[in-house]
Amino acid sequence: MGALNDLEGFGQAVWLDFVDRKFLEAGGLQKLVDEDGLTGVTSNPSIFEKAMGHGDAYDSTLAEYDKQHAGAATIDRYEHLAIQDIKAAAETLKPVYDKLDAKDGYVSLEVSPYISDDTDATIAEAKKLWGMVDRPNLMIKIPGTLAGGPAISSTIASGINVNVTLLFALDAYIRVAEAYAAGLEERVKQGQPIDKIASVASFFVSRIDSSIDKEIDARIEKGDAEAEALKAVRGKVAIANAKMAYQWYLDFLKSDRWQALAAKGAQPQRLLWASTGVKDPSYPDTLYIDTLIGKDTVNTMPPKTMDAFRDHGTAAETITQDVEGAKHTLAEAERLGLDLNGVTGKLVEEGVASFVKAFDDLLGSIAKKQPATA
Repeated sequence: MGALNDLEGFGQAVWLDFVDRKFLEAGGLQKLVDEDGLTGVTSNPSIFEKAMGHGDAYDSTLAEYDKQHAGAATIDRYEHLAIQDIKAAAETLKPVYDKLDAKDGYVSLEVSPYISDDTDATIAEAKKLWGMVDRPNLMIKIPGTLAGGPAISSTIASGINVNVTLLFALDAYIRVAEAYAAGLEERVKQGQPIDKIASVASFFVSRIDSSIDKEIDARIEKGDAEAEALKAVRGKVAIANAKMAYQWYLDFLKSDRWQALAAKGAQPQRLLWASTGVKDPSYPDTLYIDTLIGKDTVNTMPPKTMDAFRDHGTAAETITQDVEGAKHTLAEAERLGLDLNGVTGKLVEEGVASFVKAFDDLLGSIAKKQPATA
């Protein structure tokens, strides 16, 4: 039992932000489940690009698929490879899912980043991927864009679990939390059960600080008169933002709207902290775990960050600590003109663009592996 195991006692689930064929086949995921209490896995286009676009781990599977599906489109070849990995991860996590009665044990697969602004296409792809994987412990990742909101409601209403990704701003989170509730309400109207439907809202943390800190550093270097005040909020805005999102979540759980759903067995949409690897080497490498621990939360960690917390992390309920300090940090950020709303809006655009680029590179790598007869 180590620090990662201790997080469960504070209501936080440990997920792995990584998927790779060799890792799965070598029993790496099962080892984390057994030794660290891991209860979930997330994937995204960037992760698959790193896994599939380099090395030969997928070559034999792809060659076999090509023999049976001559002339298949590159996207179909990618989906075949990705779905095999997702199914394997889902099988490993199924005992966790069963033990926790569908409250955890999930693996996430993202819709194409090419359709992030197309509601109907997102709904259709979510249903397609859900059917192809055919595992109850799958979550379909849908970006928290404006088009994503109604797609989330419709997908939940269809009985499909959803991981809402690319959340940065509080108002965007509120929108998708309400979309989740609306999807559950539609299922209730249809006379369908809602107790086995699960969702997480994935807040990307470190990218906010990276963007805000860059502006802070530039202003300090130019001799800004508010240099000391700027230094005081450096590395604190993302955590403060996350803490306020959690406060909204706690209030929403008390609302009549949510209580009506809870009475019918609804599971809360947990807040998930993503992008928790530290990008500034001057910060502790466990910063975005240590400071965001609390009930009904998930932290999805890249392997390096997971190793760091296992080695020297500290488990304690921190997400509800110093809320007034978090409010002060955000008020100071606003006073100093750091434009958190503008930053978070830009980060959504950059996040989608980053995933599109990764997907382009991934499909390009797979296309290059076309069989000689194609």
